[in-house]
Formats: sequence, C-alpha cells, structure tokens
Amino acid sequence: MRRMLVAGNWKMNLTTESAAALARAVVQAAGEDGPEVLLCPSYTLIHAVREAVRGSRVTVGAQNLFWEPKGAFTGEVSAEMVLDAGCSHVIVGHSERRQYFGETDASVQRRTATALKAGLTPIVCVGETLEEREEGSTETVIERQVSGALHGFTGEEVAKVVIAYEPVWAIGTGRTATPESAEEVHRLIRNWLAVNYGEEVAEGVRILYGGSVKPENAAVLFAEEDIDGGLVGGASLDAESFARIIAAAG
Repeated sequence: MRRMLVAGNWKMNLTTESAAALARAVVQAAGEDGPEVLLCPSYTLIHAVREAVRGSRVTVGAQNLFWEPKGAFTGEVSAEMVLDAGCSHVIVGHSERRQYFGETDASVQRRTATALKAGLTPIVCVGETLEEREEGSTETVIERQVSGALHGFTGEEVAKVVIAYEPVWAIGTGRTATPESAEEVHRLIRNWLAVNYGEEVAEGVRILYGGSVKPENAAVLFAEEDIDGGLVGGASLDAESFARIIAAAG
C-alpha cells in the first residue's frame, strides 16, 4: 500500500519570518497521522523551516541540487549541502528548471543519480507542454522523460524514486487536468515502470500529480488509483489551502 505524499513547492517565495510562520501552521494542519507531508522552500529558508518543523512529522526538501560534490560551480548546491541543511528529499527536473535554466533529460538523470547516491529521495518531475498535448505527443514525451531520468538505474534504485507528473500547461495557470486524464498519464508511467522494472517496483513507486492542485480539486484527484498525492505550488503558500489539501489526502 503506497502512502500518500503531499509536497509543497514554495518556489522563489517568502522570507525567513514568513516561511517559519507558514511551516508552523503546516505542522498544526498535519497533526499526528495522515499522509506524508513535505515542504520544499528556497535554499536560504531551509534552516528556518527545519527548525519550525522540528519534532513534528513534517519533513523538509530542497528544490534542486547539482551533481558535483564540490568545486568552482558558483550558485550551485551539492547533495552534501542539501543533506547538511536537514533535507530528506529534493525536487529534480521541475518544468521551470527545464524551461528557464536549460535542464535536459540527461542533466535530470545526473541529478537524480546524485540524490540517490547521497541517500536523498528525488522527486523527479515530468510533463508535457500544451503544444505537445494538442499534437498528441503526451505519451511519447512522458516516456522519453521518464526513461531519460531513470536511465541506467537498477530496480532497487528506482524503487526509491518519487515521480511527479506535472502537465506544464496546468502549472500556475489555474487549469487542471481532469482526474481521468491525470490518471491516464499516471497509469502510463506505472505501466512503463512495470515493463522496465517489474510489477513489484512499479506498484511501490509513488507518482504525484502537480498542476494547479487546489483544495477544490484535491480530493477527486487523490481518489484516482494511481495518483499518490500532490506536488503543490501556489496553494502550498496559503496555510488554510494547504491544510485542506493535506486533509484530502488523508
């Protein structure tokens, strides 16, 4: 039985005080049991958020990492640094990283491999653009991104990965894939995993939905068989909204 995971991707928002306050509110909303809850703030906020959730069941993740362990890579953060900051997870290959910062399937694979080697749980993001969906390329794009991100990994390694399907056309737009269309892609991913890594691995990997998840649609999305929670953007910045999404996954 896969445990639901609700992850808040705070992107480039908040400052130390507001981040700590929001984290404390999320701790209250998460309670003592229910789905796994993860917060992914900007690097500069990780320490404050980690302190705010200390002693609770809420965990902290980073929004990215670099594959080199150290060196002359100005502006980058290594896996060791992410671990040292108190993170358990890291988002890899988010569509905004692909769109604005030149991330490719190959670089996503390198970051994912680095995260796994360090003992971090990578949340590997995949998703098609509106143009790709309209031209009927969704299946091709998703399979290319998943196979690229997981290239060369063993089944044991893949079992430690979380995948997030985030249709690019639904991120921050207010548009959301219908539960049925989201489930269709989640099932596609799980079937691909089964073919390439076996049924046991495929049934154990959690696949999150990320594309304008809101309190109003969370319950119907999370009710689908292959949707194991959400990678939540804008709604995770509002304590009440995020609390309702957590409750929907409970």
